[in-house]
Amino acid sequence: MELDGIHHITCITADAPRNVDFYTRVLGLRMVKKTVNFDAPDVYHLYFGDGSGAPGSILTFFEFPGAAQGRAGAGMIGRLRWRVGSKGALGFWADRLAEEDVVVEPAEDGQALRFCDPEGLGLELAVVESDDEPLIAVAGGIEAGYALEGFDGVRAYGVPTERHERLLVETMGFRPASDGRYALEGGRRKAWYAYEEPPAELGAQGAGTVHHIAWCTRDEEQEAWRERIRAAGARPTPIIDRQYFRSVYFREPAGVLFELATAGPGFAVDEPLDRLGEQLRLPPQHEHLRERLERTLTPLP
Repeated sequence: MELDGIHHITCITADAPRNVDFYTRVLGLRMVKKTVNFDAPDVYHLYFGDGSGAPGSILTFFEFPGAAQGRAGAGMIGRLRWRVGSKGALGFWADRLAEEDVVVEPAEDGQALRFCDPEGLGLELAVVESDDEPLIAVAGGIEAGYALEGFDGVRAYGVPTERHERLLVETMGFRPASDGRYALEGGRRKAWYAYEEPPAELGAQGAGTVHHIAWCTRDEEQEAWRERIRAAGARPTPIIDRQYFRSVYFREPAGVLFELATAGPGFAVDEPLDRLGEQLRLPPQHEHLRERLERTLTPLP
């Protein structure tokens, strides 16, 4: 069994309209699903990605209106990295972000840009040579050659130990690489997970922080992966039906919440592909709440 890279990354926002504007208008992602947190239906769950919401492109947010500003610390993910296709794309993004008054920090090697979203979530764009299919969305003002091409990896705060090695390498199939990275290279998409020294200040979950990261499994292997994680000493949840994929959750030794999510059935199961994200979609168990939720959820464009 092999993991097929990153499936999605889920974060927290306190301001859904601003969040939608930044990730769709500024960064050019497509909103592929407007739904609710299945475990707390009074809360939005917004999904952004490429044109079809393919695994590897998906960034999601829970909205907790008025939530306090969070702060990434030990046991949390501090930065997400997307791929872009060229140094020319980096130049385009440096100019575009500057026009939005986003502070951009170029990497010393000229191959990456670092910046934050409006709530302080650490983001990065990097030129990455890869045989993986570029996962892009069509967006106004952004040529296809400059578009974000899917996730490359994430950096978490923590100090790897023998327990991390056992889980990531022996159980999940990562390979130790450079710069504190663990690489997934054998599946359908490549990705990496890295550790860096935690800041002295304690972390606090809130707006602008990552809630969890999901790795992509093949649909028929989900139960086998759950058993493999359990046998390694972690404490996985039962398989949970999220309508668009099936999920298993557990924590890695540093404390970051991991999810294993299936590639299917995908986001077109309850609305046409060309209309993804236009209407509020609710799972069957919450459909009876529609009238109240449409009245109380934050209005979105």
